[in-house]
Amino acid sequence: MDKFFESELRVLEVLWDKGEMSAGALAKKLAVFYGWNRNTTYTVVTKLVRKGLVEREDPGFLCRALVTREEAQRQETENLISRMFNGSRIQFLSAFLSGGISDEEAKALREMVEKLG
Repeated sequence: MDKFFESELRVLEVLWDKGEMSAGALAKKLAVFYGWNRNTTYTVVTKLVRKGLVEREDPGFLCRALVTREEAQRQETENLISRMFNGSRIQFLSAFLSGGISDEEAKALREMVEKLG
């Protein structure tokens, strides 16, 4: 999966939150949220269809995301780790945790690490 552009993520966010919807309804939502015009929405949807991330079918040009939010998050995280931390998850976590975390977050992380081992 390629890197996501901000515009692609905006379309996907609406589809993840609202589910399947017509391209027209999607364009209306994005106009309200981001001030996009209909052509902008249709252009981004077409790119997502070509990438295999969105399916658009007739009648009504119904659009549905073919990638989950979790899959997209995982891919974007992998891209970030690869690009900024030479693929090292340890370096990524070290940088991430250097800002500090709450006791509750630390407990949740400990539990996740214990489940991995």
